[in-house]
Amino acid sequence: MSSLRLLLASCSAAALLSACHRQMPPDEHMAHMAAGDMAAAPAAISAQQGDLSLPPSAAHSAARLAASPRHGEWVTVPWEPGSKDSLMAWIVYPSTSNAHTPVVVVVHEIFGLSTWVRSVADQLASQGFIAIAPDLLSRVRGGATTDSLPYSDATRLIRGVDAAEKNRGITAAARYAMSQPSAAQKYAVIGFCWGGSTTWGYVINGGLPGFSGGVAFYGLPYMNGAVPSADSLAKIKTPIMLLSGAKDARIGAAMPAVDSAMKAEGKWYYGHNYPGAIHGFMRAQDDPKAQRDEAEEQANLAAAKDAWPRTIEFLKKNLGMK
Repeated sequence: MSSLRLLLASCSAAALLSACHRQMPPDEHMAHMAAGDMAAAPAAISAQQGDLSLPPSAAHSAARLAASPRHGEWVTVPWEPGSKDSLMAWIVYPSTSNAHTPVVVVVHEIFGLSTWVRSVADQLASQGFIAIAPDLLSRVRGGATTDSLPYSDATRLIRGVDAAEKNRGITAAARYAMSQPSAAQKYAVIGFCWGGSTTWGYVINGGLPGFSGGVAFYGLPYMNGAVPSADSLAKIKTPIMLLSGAKDARIGAAMPAVDSAMKAEGKWYYGHNYPGAIHGFMRAQDDPKAQRDEAEEQANLAAAKDAWPRTIEFLKKNLGMK
């Protein structure tokens, strides 16, 4: 039996094992949505831009994008070199005097490539990266398009995107971004929710030369619906972080086993579970919920204020930026 499976078998409650091996339940996604775009935020809130040192919350994302001084654009990216089939992506360029800039690929949530995810890419560009957010639903929705999908459609279609296609899409986005004249030949991946698990899968499988690490926000290393074996984790060659909220009991329960397995394999891994914060805390921050919970809102914001600088430090270090 692999070391990770032994660790999971030693968990004190059977509930932990089942939590570690099942797909994320629908109500967790609904809570994620309710903390963000589904919240009935007052107009006075949505008209502001929020804390400019952080990515915007869901309520601030449209205003932040509209006010951004950086150049962002939609691009069609070939799935493979020379392929006529393409996926859609949003790319943002930094204002920098550096001759060559590293790339960060941003992987969307289960809700698809939203305004909020594009605003995260813009925030990364403000830190000096070329940021690209691919729409990994491009094939299953019938081709590359900038049209937004309703959440219900996105969550239905995303079931048709398998692990190989996720990795192919991230690689395609990275290849495109690194082909730009101002790009360095280094890249990292960050992802949220579904994108967090996708980041783990990409780190396990590797990418193009220059791939330098990943940051998974509230996503476990699922492979085909189950935590991967230690043999899979042994393939990891780059650093990875997992940042989650303690109110997400499913991920919190699995994190000690992931931590122990990564240490046993001698991998660079950092995991942090933020007290009082929910799954989706970076999107939610202190946006007011329809049913207010000010303690939770403040915990989400506190988590974002720690997690984001930690993410930027990780990216700059592993991408060779001073």
